[in-house]
Amino acid sequence: MATEDTTSKDSLGHIFASLLLRLWLGVRALQTGIEKYAGSVSSSEPVKVAGEAYDDDLVETVSSKAYSMDNYSGIPASLKSTFAGEPLLPAWGLKIFDVVLGPALILLGLTILLGIASRVSLFALGLIYVGLTFGLILIKQDAGVAWLGIHVIMIAMALAWSEHNRFSILKKW
Repeated sequence: MATEDTTSKDSLGHIFASLLLRLWLGVRALQTGIEKYAGSVSSSEPVKVAGEAYDDDLVETVSSKAYSMDNYSGIPASLKSTFAGEPLLPAWGLKIFDVVLGPALILLGLTILLGIASRVSLFALGLIYVGLTFGLILIKQDAGVAWLGIHVIMIAMALAWSEHNRFSILKKW
């Protein structure tokens, strides 16, 4: 009776685990980057009763989510002033982070999802999360620090399991 080698480095479970972790991290980075371009658009519409405008002067404001380059903000406006008052964050560094964060998250999300240089992409995403953690520590956002810590642990797991990553381009990197 043949026995299966359960210590194989290429077990299907490891391959699937590596793939799922990479997919989750890629989707998370991609969607977070896209959300940096989100804003809301408000419009006024006449109130309708039975499908007809009740009164032209009676309007309701409708707000909806919209994405555009004009809405881009790498660092939320509510945090920019808080970060600006921190002596350990130089203004030039904050400006660079604000400009680069969204596009970097989108690019890294895509490269992780597609498996293009997965190790380098995961490491770069980890460095971004470490940078975000540094800022959140300074403004005492402990819940955000904990969430980013979990993300860094997941990235470390993905890097540790990268030898099982069979669905990738540029496997060496």
